[in-house]
Amino acid sequence: MSLRPCIARISLFLLLMSAWMSPLAFADSGRFDLAGPKLDIHVTRAGRTLPIAEVPNLQPGDRLWLHPDLPATQSVNYLLVVVFLRGTTNPPPDKWFYRIETWDKKVQEEGVNVTVPNEAQQALLFLAPETGGDFSTLRSTVRGRPGTFVRASQDLNEAGFEQARIEKYLASMRYVPPGDPKALLTHSNLLASTLSLKPNEDCFKQPVDLQYTCLTQSGNQTLLDDGHGQSMVAALTTGGNSDLIRTASYTQIAGGGAYSAYVGAVVDLVHIMGGLHTAHYQYIPAIAFPDGDSLNLRLNTPPSFTNPKSVIVVGLPAVQASAPPPLRARDPNHISCLLKPSVVLPVEGAPLVFSTSFAHDLVLHINGPGAGTDIDVTPNAYQGGLMLAPVPMRRALPMPDEGDPASATKAAAAAEAASGGSDEVTGTIRGYWGFDQFTGPTLKLQDVPGKGWTLASDSVLIAGRENHLTLSSTGTACINNIALQTSAGTYAETQWKPANKPNTVDVSVSLKSLDPGAMHLAIRQYGEAQPVTVSARTFSEPAKLDGLMLHAGDTTAMLTGTSLDQVKQLAFGGLIFAPVAAPYPNTSGSGSSSELRLSLPPDSPTPKFHEGEKLTARFTLNDGRTLTLPVTVAEPRPSVVLLSKKIQAADDSPIHLADPDDLPINQQLTFSLKSSDVFPRDGEIEIANADHSLHTMLSVAAGTLVLQNPHTLLGTLDPLKSFGTSAFGPLRLRAVAPDGTSGDWLPLVTLVRLPDLKDVHCTAVPTAPCTLDGDKLYLIDSIATDPAFTATTTVPDGFIGTTLTLQKPAKTGFYLRLRDDPAAANTVTLPVIVPREKPVQRAKRAETKQDDTAGVGSTEQAPETGEPAQTAQPAPATTHPAKASTATPVATQPATHATPCAGPACSSVK
Repeated sequence: MSLRPCIARISLFLLLMSAWMSPLAFADSGRFDLAGPKLDIHVTRAGRTLPIAEVPNLQPGDRLWLHPDLPATQSVNYLLVVVFLRGTTNPPPDKWFYRIETWDKKVQEEGVNVTVPNEAQQALLFLAPETGGDFSTLRSTVRGRPGTFVRASQDLNEAGFEQARIEKYLASMRYVPPGDPKALLTHSNLLASTLSLKPNEDCFKQPVDLQYTCLTQSGNQTLLDDGHGQSMVAALTTGGNSDLIRTASYTQIAGGGAYSAYVGAVVDLVHIMGGLHTAHYQYIPAIAFPDGDSLNLRLNTPPSFTNPKSVIVVGLPAVQASAPPPLRARDPNHISCLLKPSVVLPVEGAPLVFSTSFAHDLVLHINGPGAGTDIDVTPNAYQGGLMLAPVPMRRALPMPDEGDPASATKAAAAAEAASGGSDEVTGTIRGYWGFDQFTGPTLKLQDVPGKGWTLASDSVLIAGRENHLTLSSTGTACINNIALQTSAGTYAETQWKPANKPNTVDVSVSLKSLDPGAMHLAIRQYGEAQPVTVSARTFSEPAKLDGLMLHAGDTTAMLTGTSLDQVKQLAFGGLIFAPVAAPYPNTSGSGSSSELRLSLPPDSPTPKFHEGEKLTARFTLNDGRTLTLPVTVAEPRPSVVLLSKKIQAADDSPIHLADPDDLPINQQLTFSLKSSDVFPRDGEIEIANADHSLHTMLSVAAGTLVLQNPHTLLGTLDPLKSFGTSAFGPLRLRAVAPDGTSGDWLPLVTLVRLPDLKDVHCTAVPTAPCTLDGDKLYLIDSIATDPAFTATTTVPDGFIGTTLTLQKPAKTGFYLRLRDDPAAANTVTLPVIVPREKPVQRAKRAETKQDDTAGVGSTEQAPETGEPAQTAQPAPATTHPAKASTATPVATQPATHATPCAGPACSSVK
């Protein structure tokens, strides 16, 4: 907690404790808001004269011109006494006291000159009402207690400096629109930086319409943070009196809750001066506010013209050597552009440069090629630095002779050597601190537009999101604005700021509503009429690479991430991997991630990477962009080879499968594997289809794996038990280590489901179709009497009948394609049942045949010469009276129950 507010709060209490003081005189000792007398002062040194407002210190030999500026109607004559002091223990001689009668006509018209004596250290002014013995009384008081007035001189100067900073803050904040919270915060921070103040942060938490009032109200708007005045109140806040003061600071009579930030030094001053009194005089402090030649005084106590009369004590600048202001750049890396219409050089560290007129005739001296050129600057606390003169008033920088190419080349080479290839120059602040010259900080500048604009190699624009780019050139301080120009000719706004590296800027661009394509960044600079354009290509969102799994000894690698269809190839270790298939969902991950298998070309050698080896994988996308990903080679994956397999055949099945890899769902599979390494007892064999909708694990513990020896194992698969009746399609297997690491997939078998076929019924008529009876006929894709399937009966989707028609098969049987594996032509051997023909029927058929033979154009051939191909028809219902139902394989409307069928509508669908 700051000590000064506490001291300010108890000022009234301390003064009221002095019973011999007038209660009215100290009604508000913490606020210097009473206008006092006015004096005109200027100082002459070595033939040069400055107004008092520009003089931070006096020196022996300085000549002071003093002129009291009192109203013509002044009814009380004031005696002005100038006193020079020489320390706390050495009373000043009588000749260092100068009596000036302000009512004297010559004094009023011409003023008075006073010379600072040698060995003087402080200077004070006293304004006292004229009485008998006034001068001698004042002189005697000062000589009797010189230390008290030395302390008063120091405190008054400090209080004046602090009050000047506060007044500058208040005056500057009046230029901010009260309803603009952003401007209030910005300028408050700038003022705080230049004036070394701490604005009340709680003000910015209040409603907008109250923030300005909070920041500018008298008394508690600001806290000084540079330590001024702290040593002056230490005596009142330490030792035996500290407990009393801490208690009093919270009482209402001591002004609890109301304080002034700058009054800490004055509280001590008033307390000390309170003991200086006689029957005729009491001493009251005045803070001086210099303005040119005028010294405006403010009081915190109304003067008394009755006994004890008030003596106003005014401090003059200390008599000491000059101490130049510790001005410094706010950011040593900041570069200011001299081509801007309004330029503010951000400096800080010397609040009196901005709150007083001690620093004057300031210039920015250009170093390097423009050496010798000075630009006027003015302190501007509101803008947060030193403001350059407007462009029309600036003197142009000297340029090399355009008619002398050698001169121009030499100047350009010198400038480039000085700036390291950039457009940067430097300038040094120079000026006067009172009577003495001083040199301030050297600042970085830019006086020509930047050239050679380029985008960083890793800067790309991604459509659909916020983007951050890095631009570089020979100089970036003169940027006016940066806009994104689309292929349609429209412009999108950007946000930019200086980057951490010299001559680079970070640009933020929103492309949420723009599509990929060619675009340009238009860079407008001060001092250049036309914008500079930089080409930029907009891409879609790049692939996100989560990880790459590469096992020692593998020729393939597994990449996980999103948008992996953009990956063109993978390169590392001198090898090129290419995708072997489209990405597929990552079953072990979460969200929308996918996996992409990449493989070396078939003729590539096996990589000789070792377990634990660290590599950097570089991915090339389809649009040319590259991404990198660190990779650590994993341990070798478990590897097995399929030695043999055996399907337990069903003896009663009439279907003979043509493909030895087809496994009926109701039959068990036994197979043997060979492991390259010792197969662990807690290892597993995983069997699944491509989309993992069918999945099972074989293990020793479950009894589905048997270790013949450490490298050979036997497996047993019961597909009906593992997958159920709706399982079909190719299955594959891979070895899985105990830690979950899996090997490569190996094709195993194709699961097929078989229909239940019963018999084939044919009629005695050779050309009549036959009928195939059975159940689950929907598992058939098609049937034919020849392996080439030239005359095919196709079973449509959704067929639920129990009979199919086909031509009379040969004695060797007919052919069937299964729906679960339609590529294989499987053989079916079923007995063909043909009923014996009665004599009457045989005679009738013979007569019909003779009549047909006698006719012209007959195309019917004898059975022994072959019959023409025709669409298989279902047998009439009367042919098999014992059958429960028949159905015709018609795709448009499968039969749902047994119905006799004849005619074209019952034809088989091919």
